[in-house]
Amino acid sequence: MDKGIGFNRNIKLEWLNAAAAFCAETDDPAQIRARLEPVLAQDRTGKEAIRKSIDILINIWLNSGDIAPGLRQQAVTFFQVAAAPDDRIWLHYGLTMLYYPFFHQCVAAIGQLGRYRDTVTNKMVLKRMVDELGQLGSLERSVQRIVSSLRDWGVLAPSDQRYAYWPQYQAFGASGFDLEAWFLACALRTHPVEELPFADLLNLPALFPFRFTVPLSDLRQLPGFEVQRQGMGLDMVRAVE
Repeated sequence: MDKGIGFNRNIKLEWLNAAAAFCAETDDPAQIRARLEPVLAQDRTGKEAIRKSIDILINIWLNSGDIAPGLRQQAVTFFQVAAAPDDRIWLHYGLTMLYYPFFHQCVAAIGQLGRYRDTVTNKMVLKRMVDELGQLGSLERSVQRIVSSLRDWGVLAPSDQRYAYWPQYQAFGASGFDLEAWFLACALRTHPVEELPFADLLNLPALFPFRFTVPLSDLRQLPGFEVQRQGMGLDMVRAVE
């Protein structure tokens, strides 16, 4: 189970942008790694630390294709034509949820905690993870690394209290409905239930940083989704390949 956590390094936004750009040019992991090494070496020392960080970047932007090839390829295309910096946050976050279930669990915990508290701390998130997974050796370190990464991405903002952060609810908008739809497909792929009511899908705790505007009528027309009207007026949404 410790090995399944995986996300155990602080991953900077600029590194993710570099990884995405390199993955748009080649699918050769050796080439991507060679190009990322000098990028990370600018503010990281130690070959092992750089190697492990690059492993995570390659998993997010290349190996996520082993899990959902269509969504990964769409992400590469979206990145190449991204109209605004915020669009890239949607892509990085979505692919990270796809590849790292533990990341998804952590951001879901943050989203839930933030609904009842002004700020969230590492200890709060760690307690949630321990309650769900048990006491694992790498758990505390991984929670710290994920929280630190989310701060760098602008998903968490520092408060006036040490080690306490403001979750940035609905801080990121997308430049188009197609990007929002792609992100919702990632969310459905990572969720344990195959289909969800449309309103519940938009309000999943893990999606707290993102602001959705895509109407259900448009989602019905987009490829990759199946929408069915059920009893009590519920519109159930399912992601399909």
